[in-house]
Amino acid sequence: MAYQQPSLPYAENALEPYISANTISFHYGKHHATYVKKFNEMVAGTPLDQQSIEEVVKTVAGDASKAGIFNNGAQAWNHSFYWNCLSPDGGGKPSGSLADKIDQDFGSYDTFREELANAAATQFGSGWAWLVLDNGTLKVTKTANAQTPVTEGMTPILTIDVWEHAYYLDYQNRRPDYVASLIDNLVNWDFATSNFEAAGA
Repeated sequence: MAYQQPSLPYAENALEPYISANTISFHYGKHHATYVKKFNEMVAGTPLDQQSIEEVVKTVAGDASKAGIFNNGAQAWNHSFYWNCLSPDGGGKPSGSLADKIDQDFGSYDTFREELANAAATQFGSGWAWLVLDNGTLKVTKTANAQTPVTEGMTPILTIDVWEHAYYLDYQNRRPDYVASLIDNLVNWDFATSNFEAAGA
């Protein structure tokens, strides 16, 4: 029951000029594809092969003997989620129920944006910045390497990949510029809102 790498929801050049087709080609076509391939190889022929990738990630989290399965599975899941967080028609501000909840829990969109951008810019080394729903409250958090909020009982609403392969070809060491470009021009608020509403908050 091998996990299939989902197709990109847009063309490789659709996020230009903010994220280049060259970056997408390496990031999706090489890095993400390798995580999926290694994950499938590691769980093949084991009971884990019968579970969804999200269930496997939750099952093996914290088990040092299954660190390879966790790292590749969580990275495969995180990336599949990340691609949907971006849209060539994205950016701007959310509307509707998610916008109201952001105002309620952060005080304003501007405060939220500052927290998310700061989390993404200050994550030491490789990792992810997230907007999550935690016990009914929206929060910004960050995770290192392959870690993911799904193992902490939180519901991911939105993520920003801050591994160097996500931005280095386009921005070199200017991670804050990549983060600002992504938030202001590419965030798929429709996807984020659907995640929020599906959580029943």
